[in-house]
Order: sequence, then C-alpha cells, then structure tokens
Amino acid sequence: MKILNYIRLLAVAVLLCLPWLSDARRFSVSTNVLGYANLGTLNLEASYAFGRRWTVNAGAKYNPWTFREKAGPSGQFQARQQTWHAGVRFWPWHSYSGWWIAGKVQYQEYNTGGIISRRTEEGDRAGAGVTAGYTHMLHPRLNLEFGVGLWAGMKWYTEYTCPLCGVTSGSGRKGFILPNDIIISISYVF
Repeated sequence: MKILNYIRLLAVAVLLCLPWLSDARRFSVSTNVLGYANLGTLNLEASYAFGRRWTVNAGAKYNPWTFREKAGPSGQFQARQQTWHAGVRFWPWHSYSGWWIAGKVQYQEYNTGGIISRRTEEGDRAGAGVTAGYTHMLHPRLNLEFGVGLWAGMKWYTEYTCPLCGVTSGSGRKGFILPNDIIISISYVF
C-alpha cells in the first residue's frame, strides 16, 4: 500500500512539473533531411540546452547499404558508414533560435567507392570539426536548421582497385580535411 502511495505522489509531482518542463525547451531531437540524399544515410541528433546560449549534442549517422547498378563488380557502389559525434553549440541570441556555431569530436567507420570511379576506400577516421548555421523557428516546437561544416583529423585506410575484387592498391595513415555537414534539418524542441 505504501508503494502505491509513493507511485501516486510521484505521478502527481511529474504532472505538476510538466508545464514547467514544456516551457523550458531544453531538449531537441533532429534529423538532417539532406543527409538522406547520401545514398540513404540515416541520421539522428539529440541536444540539451544547459544555458541560455549553450547546448550540448550527440548524434549518429548510419548507412549499411550497397547498391548494384548491373551484374559484376563494376556495377557496385556504396557510401557505407557509421559515424558518432558529440559537441557543443554556441547561440549568440538564444538556444534553438537564430545563428549558431558548433564544435565537435567525431569518429567514423566507412567504406566508400564505385560512385565516381571503381576505386574503393575503407577505414576509420577520427577528428574534430566546426559547423556554423542558422535555425529558423517554424513553430515554438518545430525548427528548420541550415548549416555547413568541416572536419579534420587522422584516417587509417585501405584502398582497393574495385568494390569487389579485393586487390589492395594502398593502405596507411594520413591526415584529412573534409566537408562534414551540409545541413537542412528538421528539429523538434521539447
């Protein structure tokens, strides 16, 4: 009986806090619609506002698909990846509204090739990036984000002459600078 009373008390406390939580607009979940154009790369990002001008975020991208245009190794292409990142955003005006600049650390496991040429590369990348953009409020809970970014770091890779043949043409470790984010994102704030 005491447990049931504690559960009721907890439920009432949560219900009383809901209006306060709904006005706080501290959490956000978003997906980059433009990211799906990269051969169907799934992506999701969650963020938390820990101040009026600062948010912390974490996200992932995932693409497990290989496509075959025609029979044989020359017709295969892919942009497979799993990417994990964590970072912060600074909002000069107010979190989840207006201009912002972000920094992040990122890890990526990738296998790309057969898209422009038969050459395929797979490996791991780790580095840091910077992104800048603008968030337009469509509704108090729905935002549209635009942004661009770069990331740089180290990659450990193996190159192949074609997507399926397995003939290694090179491998190693080297630095990189790549475009990372081209963002047209839908964001839900709660």
